[in-house]
Amino acid sequence: MPVKSAPRRWPPKWLAFYHTKVFEEERYTIQYYGRVREIRVVKRRELFPNEFPNPKSDREYYQVFLASLERLPQPICSAHSRRIVFIPTTWHKFMRAQEVNDLFDESPLEDRLWQELKKQDIPAERQWYLPTQRGWYALDFAVFCAEGNVDIETDGDTYHTRPERTSRDNRRFNALQSIGWRVLRFNGSDIRERMAECCIPEIMKTIGTFGGVDTERLVPRQFFNVPEGVAQQLSLFEEDVEYDLD
Repeated sequence: MPVKSAPRRWPPKWLAFYHTKVFEEERYTIQYYGRVREIRVVKRRELFPNEFPNPKSDREYYQVFLASLERLPQPICSAHSRRIVFIPTTWHKFMRAQEVNDLFDESPLEDRLWQELKKQDIPAERQWYLPTQRGWYALDFAVFCAEGNVDIETDGDTYHTRPERTSRDNRRFNALQSIGWRVLRFNGSDIRERMAECCIPEIMKTIGTFGGVDTERLVPRQFFNVPEGVAQQLSLFEEDVEYDLD
């Protein structure tokens, strides 16, 4: 791992491995992990002694040694094929995670919204990296719909009110809008105090505008706000549930 591009919250006590598509049947899963025994700083030429000398040969890398390699009882899966470099997380989240999105440890606001999205069965992707003509953007939550996509941002109460952020946020907003994304922003007060009456209804409404969640099933899933909570349009082959939408 290059020293200059090491992730935040370094060094780790534990290290887990995300399998990319080259692992075939195990692709897009986390199955193996281990406790870190030692970390050394070495030159690239020491790591790859048979590599032909090049401008990278003198770069410094972290060489990580594990005490042992263990296997999870159940793999942590990713619902979408995605590339992941690092996910700094906690031991508690790692041991309880059922999917990759459960691992992210960015902010309490994101965690609170993520738990509500799961409760409402909205298949969002956390920290989704999206390429645009202006470069790459990291979306807090990405929801893929049948006729467009939704970016949900959890803004701190003061972060995006800073003057220096305004022009950058406007460029980001325009770049996403130009490629068919709808951007929804919720501040801390919205998420902490108005989740049920503000955040979730707005997300549901936007998903409906874009034809329902695209879960790669035969019928896109639609959401409806009803007095009892949130109702979902069933996809084919799901068990029937009665909803009173009147």
